[in-house]
This record gives sequence, structure tokens and C-alpha cells, in this order.
Amino acid sequence: MGAVMGHVLGKFINQLNLFGGQVSVTQFTLVGMCGLMAGVLHAPLTAIFLIAELTGGYELFIPLMISAAMAYTITKYVHPHSVYTMELGRRGELITHDKDQAVLTLMDIESVIETNFIALSPGQDLGHMVQDAIVKSNRNIFPVVDPEGVLLGIVLLDDVRPVMFQRSLYHEIKVRDLMQNPPAIIDVDRDKMTEIMQKFQESAAWNLPLVKDGKYHGFISKSKLLTAYRRKLIHFNF
Repeated sequence: MGAVMGHVLGKFINQLNLFGGQVSVTQFTLVGMCGLMAGVLHAPLTAIFLIAELTGGYELFIPLMISAAMAYTITKYVHPHSVYTMELGRRGELITHDKDQAVLTLMDIESVIETNFIALSPGQDLGHMVQDAIVKSNRNIFPVVDPEGVLLGIVLLDDVRPVMFQRSLYHEIKVRDLMQNPPAIIDVDRDKMTEIMQKFQESAAWNLPLVKDGKYHGFISKSKLLTAYRRKLIHFNF
């Protein structure tokens, strides 16, 4: 493609006699090859020396350098990733010189998932919720799931505390009456660490539920996430 573009440009210049004489279409072809390679690969030096070596056109070093520099500058401004790193960059898995970005990319989401939360069903009454969940758990948040394991919402201990000791309400209040939507949901199949950190920042939550394959899988706490981040940052620095 670069050769065709350079060849067409050379022919166009000669056809219109723009420089008052004929230019070398062959040289324009070589320079076009170099420019396209430098832009697509984000490797200007590779493009310069490869084209010069393959064609023996060492007298074209200056035009090759100019073409490669222009192509690399323009494509680097328009698109930060080369053809080799484009897909990794799109998925957020590319290790860059940005230390924060690199540390988040290296972190494993599975290492910060907590699964010791007692799940509730929406039809469960207050009495069973107190006996089967609140008394047995040291957590202040409870996921609500349906029989298929799909996350429906969450119940906060702060919302249960005002009615928890009123035994007359044990059979009247259901979990669905106390349930609320989580401030955000993390999808382990789609969300990267950068997106998870963004969700914590935007929701101001300390615990967010996590789903995997469309079903409840556990929680991620901000404190554990930040602790893992600090450890990875220390390891990254040393």
C-alpha cells in the first residue's frame, strides 16, 4: 500500500509537472513504503533501515528519514498504539510507562474477590434473615439472589437494624422489602482493574458485588483492592 501510494504520488507530480521537471517514481515508491511502515508499526528506525537494506537505496536516507518522521508523528498523535499493540490497548492490558496503569494491568482480579458473604433470597422473611444470616455473619452487607444465582440486589445491615429486634415484624417483613440496588456492579468477564477502580471512585462505595457469567460471584472491597494495589506497586518499584 505504501509503495502504491508513493508510486501514484510520483506519477501525479510528473503528470502535472509540479517541480518543473520529472521526479523519480521509483524513489517515491520506496519513500512511500517507508512512511507507511513507520506509521503502522510505530517503528521509524526499523522502516528506514529495512527499506534501505532491501532496496539498496542508501542515497535516500534523508527522504526516508523525513517520511518516517512525519508518518510516525502523525499516527502517534492520531492513534497511540501500533498495529501490534492495538488490541491489547483496546482491552486495557497493555503495559505502558504510566506506572499506575501498569500496576493496575498486572493485578489479578481473582486475588481480591471475597466470597464469605451470606446470600439471601427475596422471599425470605425477617426472622430467617436474622437467624440464618445476620447472627452468623460478620459482614454488614448481604447479597440477594434468585434460585438461579442471579444477583437481584443487596441488603445493608443499617437498614435492618431498626426492625431487627421487633419480633412482631419477623413474619411480615420480607427481604425484598429491605433490598436495594447496589451502587455499581462489577462484571469479572468484562471489567478491567482500571474500570473497577473507576466504579469505586464514582460510587463512593466500600464494597461492590461481582458477577461472573451473569451470576453472583462475590464482593470486592475497596480496602482489600487498595492493599493489593500498594503491594503490587512496592513490588513493581523494587
